Amino acid sequence: MFEKTIINFKKKSLKERFLLVIGILFFLLYLVLGLVIIFWKEFPINMKPSYRVAFGIVLIVYSFFRFMRFFNSNEE
Repeated sequence: MFEKTIINFKKKSLKERFLLVIGILFFLLYLVLGLVIIFWKEFPINMKPSYRVAFGIVLIVYSFFRFMRFFNSNEE
């Protein structure tokens, strides 16, 4: 499976590779942002801890939604 991914990556044009890297970058950005919001005790925005955890979970779920949608559309 990993070899198939590498072969597909090599077949892509420069534009498609760039969009792949940007898609992975934004997945990681949303994931890390969600984790930071959940675990940073001295968060600069004044929020209740339950709202902060809920917002962090929403960001993490959104990052996985983007990840799945991006790679499902990228398998063509």
